[in-house]
Amino acid sequence: MKKKIAVVLVLALAGGCSGAGRFDPEVVEKRDSGTAANPMVQEGYVPPMDERRKVSEQDCSGPVDIAAGNLKCKGEPTAAERRAQEEAERQRQLAAERRARMEEAERQARAQREAEERAERERLERERAAQLAAEEAARKAQAAEEERLAAERMAREERERQEKLAVEARAAQLAEQQAREAAERERQRLEEEWLAGRALLEKFAATYGKNEKFKDVAEPINGFLDKTR
Repeated sequence: MKKKIAVVLVLALAGGCSGAGRFDPEVVEKRDSGTAANPMVQEGYVPPMDERRKVSEQDCSGPVDIAAGNLKCKGEPTAAERRAQEEAERQRQLAAERRARMEEAERQARAQREAEERAERERLERERAAQLAAEEAARKAQAAEEERLAAERMAREERERQEKLAVEARAAQLAEQQAREAAERERQRLEEEWLAGRALLEKFAATYGKNEKFKDVAEPINGFLDKTR
């Protein structure tokens, strides 16, 4: 007797696990009838589901999306469906791997571009810095050259001024010397004329002073000669 009861229980559990009675009308009727565990369901006629409502058919053996619509459980998938699901899953994995490879390639390419752009910016900055340094060096060199030329020009102008002053001084000395020499020549000429005139007067007085006709002339000449000795 105990063996028969065990067999019946095993068959009942097997039938419940297979899921074949889930959609049995009698089971549904008993499930939806009012019980102590389900008091809100009233016994009686259950209207059919509105065809306009969205129905989401999903595999209830795994996680389901309750927000996709009215849930409708699928039956156990066949071998072909499982293979199709496995192939779809494999294709999804391959697509995910391809996307990952593409994203990695894009990341590496982006990193390479960024590195190249950074290197280009650094190169341009170095070139700009070198150009600025060269321009600054050229500016300093030009300023130094201009300062040197200005110093040379000032030195030349000072040298020319000193030379001009020296020339003017020599010219003044020469003019002064020439004036002295001219004055000396004039003095000598006047002295020579005086001496020559005195000699003539002395000769005249000595020659003609004894002549009565020249007595009136000779006496003043002798008086003049006596005063100017």
